[in-house]
Amino acid sequence: MERFCQGDAQAFDALFQRYARPVQGYLARLTGSPATAEDLAQLTFLSLVRARGRYQAGARVRPWLYAIATNAARDHARRHRRPEDLTPEGELPLTAVADTPEPRDAGLERAVQRALAQLPEGQRLPILMHRFEGMGFAEIAEALGLTESAVKVRAHRGYARLRELLAPLQEETSR
Repeated sequence: MERFCQGDAQAFDALFQRYARPVQGYLARLTGSPATAEDLAQLTFLSLVRARGRYQAGARVRPWLYAIATNAARDHARRHRRPEDLTPEGELPLTAVADTPEPRDAGLERAVQRALAQLPEGQRLPILMHRFEGMGFAEIAEALGLTESAVKVRAHRGYARLRELLAPLQEETSR
């Protein structure tokens, strides 16, 4: 990132190669739409280019980039609340990023997506970043502008709520 800030165009290519797919996957899980995620990923990298002057040398790139992506998704959600983002049955669409294997159980995937959608954003974002993006709590805190303790509390509460929401499914499968 520091090389890119100094004008090295190849450094941007390296950043894009390293982070484009993970950011797009995160955005697909966050928005429920692979097409929207693709657009938002492009917007995220455009914002990275525009904001490179605000990058602080030595800061970690990944949390900064995920903060930009999260803000792009929030802005998009505020501007585009459309019912056509849902399936005809009124459910969130199944999301699968091209570089991830197909879900083993489509019904389970839909149930998890519905449960995640019921969580407040403050709990959903840490879970998406931790569980699906493999980010540590310190990175998530940096990306969301929170303390690490606050992120841990939000994730803990979110995971607890997910267990509650998914409990009927677990009971059904244990019969």
